[in-house]
Amino acid sequence: MKKIILVFGTRPEAIKMAPVFHELRKHSKKFKVIVCVSAQHREMLDPVLELFEISPDIDLDIMKDGQDLFDITSSILTKMKDVLAENNPDLVLVHGDTTTAFTTSLACFYLQIKIGHIEAGLRTNDMLSPFPEEFNRQVISMVSELDFAPTNKNLNNLSKTKPNISITGNTVIDSLHWVLDKIESDKVMKDYVKNHINQTVDFDWEKEKFILITGHRRENFGEGFLNICHAIADLAKKYKNVHFLYPVHLNPNVQIPVTNILSNFSNIHLVKPLDYQFFVLLLKHSYIVLTDSGGIQEEAPSLGKPVLVMRDVTERQEAVEAGTVELIGTNRKRIVSSISDLIDDSQKYEKIAVSTNPYGNGDAAKKIAESIIDYFY
Repeated sequence: MKKIILVFGTRPEAIKMAPVFHELRKHSKKFKVIVCVSAQHREMLDPVLELFEISPDIDLDIMKDGQDLFDITSSILTKMKDVLAENNPDLVLVHGDTTTAFTTSLACFYLQIKIGHIEAGLRTNDMLSPFPEEFNRQVISMVSELDFAPTNKNLNNLSKTKPNISITGNTVIDSLHWVLDKIESDKVMKDYVKNHINQTVDFDWEKEKFILITGHRRENFGEGFLNICHAIADLAKKYKNVHFLYPVHLNPNVQIPVTNILSNFSNIHLVKPLDYQFFVLLLKHSYIVLTDSGGIQEEAPSLGKPVLVMRDVTERQEAVEAGTVELIGTNRKRIVSSISDLIDDSQKYEKIAVSTNPYGNGDAAKKIAESIIDYFY
């Protein structure tokens, strides 16, 4: 039996690692599966663990007020040294581009322990955008033994000398369908989710047109975020019959400009960050998605939602090429004109909404498990 440790620390990682955890657990005669969380984002991580029915075996519990990259990196590196030495795993699985994934990979490299990298091969090739994620993912690729690339383009970004690369699709599609199916099939959960949304959102989200907004990227802090907020305000004035729903990230660099600029509009709804099950149901009912996030560029196209990305570069070029995502940067006028085009031009809207999602059909975790079985057995 091979011992595998899954290490993650943020909400997006947990969402995307959950299907892998459950798939590997099906092979209990081949693998002993251990979950280690860093709790890099404690408040946003725990609800996802509960939703996906995951009880961590190891909790580093590093979260503290005012932590920065130095704090996160040094704390995880020191604690993972002890975890790895005590458990001596055959493989450690990390996901994506977080500081948890990067630091865990570094600890494994120091101890000569094999790393499997889920969501490998994403690239902007600009070390400062996104920061520090682009650096993190490139370093992880240098030391990983197994790489699970969502798409063929991701595979092509990886070194041709690496022998253990699989194209799997993205596990977020697995999670998205799992949660939506659970909501539809479980009346108790469906009522619970709808009631919570009704208490959070003060308009008829099932019938009225609304734009779902997410924004929290570090590289947009400052002028970029001010531009984003002013553009949303312009749109709210221009389209009074359209609602703008913004779950606002807890970071003060986001909270302060959003609150100062967007608080006094009847059709702008600023709400607290939403647990995943509430968010995906609102995503399903949204009209357009306006974001600077990463994962939502993969999720929204599965539901036929046009995505406008307020970044200058994206590591998810497949979605841009497929026509499901449009890069619009943080220029105030361009954000307004791009949203206006989709609201005013139904043909353009439909063209984007029916584009094919390049990130798979929800069987990524199964492919990852099969690849690991092939590698060991």
